Amino acid sequence: MSRPLPAVSLAAVPGRRRATLDLATEIEKQGFSGIYCPSFGDAVGLCHGIATETENIPFGTSIVNIYTRHVEDFAASAAFIYEISGKRFRFGVGVSHAPMNKKLGVSTGKPLSDMRAFVEGYKAASRIGDLPPLVLAAMRDRMMALGAEVADGVVLANGARSALPMAIDQMRSAHAIPEDFFIGGMIPTCISNDRDAAMEVNRRTLTMYVQLPNYRNYWKAAGYTKEMAAIEEAIAEGDRAQLPALMTEQWLADVSLFGSHTEVLDGLEAWYEAGLTTPILVPSSTSGGQFQAFNELFELFG
Repeated sequence: MSRPLPAVSLAAVPGRRRATLDLATEIEKQGFSGIYCPSFGDAVGLCHGIATETENIPFGTSIVNIYTRHVEDFAASAAFIYEISGKRFRFGVGVSHAPMNKKLGVSTGKPLSDMRAFVEGYKAASRIGDLPPLVLAAMRDRMMALGAEVADGVVLANGARSALPMAIDQMRSAHAIPEDFFIGGMIPTCISNDRDAAMEVNRRTLTMYVQLPNYRNYWKAAGYTKEMAAIEEAIAEGDRAQLPALMTEQWLADVSLFGSHTEVLDGLEAWYEAGLTTPILVPSSTSGGQFQAFNELFELFG
């Protein structure tokens, strides 16, 4: 492909943290355009490690939950990583999801007002050095507009490609954004000539997300009312085992990448054409874990 390589999503689990940092250096050598660390695990800690282990590749969190630490503490950590990395770090933040925040026992208010207050506190933090660019996790129009107003970028997770152009147009109409404004998207990706097996992997990846009301509401607004209604009925009946079967191929192709090299590359190009400036591939494999998935990704772009 003629475009730069996409970015990738990278997470570290206990027992594999050193190996994950070694993988980050290999991702840099392979020429990918960024490494972005999701919320599970310690994304800030992993970024600290990436800052010291890599030399040139941009990286960041995508995302951390704003409710888990005091805003000034977050700002201090972000500024530290930004400085030691040579200003390669982006700080991606979000409001997470109601069930997860409830599990953590954190008190939340309205997402938009909470995020605005966080950004104000982040920018007001003193005696910490230069702050990295701030990227807001956004799905719906109002959070994307807030990102354009107060931040340096937005990042979607499992967004619908078909809905992206209109969402970007609405964001641009609400606020002028600079040329280097970050528009990222985390995309579940499974590369395999066994297309059905790859689809099943992505369905398993997305099973947790279809159980979250805010995601279902987003996908309904994107046109998938029938699919989400069927999923809600299964959840109400306590039949969560049925959820993967209710994720239609049309919906799955709109929110993820799967199949052969050609299919994945064509799908990636469609994401660029839809307006995504930084696709963030979240690799999975039909035949192994994260490290096998990255080997398949390296082969795709090698």
